[in-house]
Amino acid sequence: MPELLPRRRLDQPRAGRRVISIDPDTFGRLSERLARFLGTGKYLFWQTLIVIVWIALNLGAAALRWDPYPFILLNLAFSTQAAYAAPLILLAQNRQDDRDRISLEEDRNRAAQTKADTEYLARELAALRLAIGEVATRDYLRGELDKLREDLNTKRRKQKGNRPAPEPVTGT
Repeated sequence: MPELLPRRRLDQPRAGRRVISIDPDTFGRLSERLARFLGTGKYLFWQTLIVIVWIALNLGAAALRWDPYPFILLNLAFSTQAAYAAPLILLAQNRQDDRDRISLEEDRNRAAQTKADTEYLARELAALRLAIGEVATRDYLRGELDKLREDLNTKRRKQKGNRPAPEPVTGT
């Protein structure tokens, strides 16, 4: 029996179904700015002021009572705000965790490179020390030259001692 419907692969998402395209980075930046604002004293001040005005108007002004005493509309507003604020704050924290993870990885790579450079320099220093041990130093050369000078001086003295004395020069 032939298949009437095309077979869908379950391991791949459906293509072309999105109506609204949202850039994740732009949305993430927006959520971080909002989360930063929700954590400020400025936000708490304005929220407290709005709540006080809301309650005062609903208790004091009989003609303006749009939300009577149990303040159900105010509670609904707070619930809605909390329902949106919590995920936005979590999204901002996840983005910060991603940045921290990248920074930590860069720090690890930098530390590994520094360690490798230090080990290389230590090996080079050790090789230089070994090479310098085989090279004649200035003090060693001075000592050898002093010994040669002493040997030459002793040979000259011996040669002067073996020569016949020069004949005196007499005038005629």
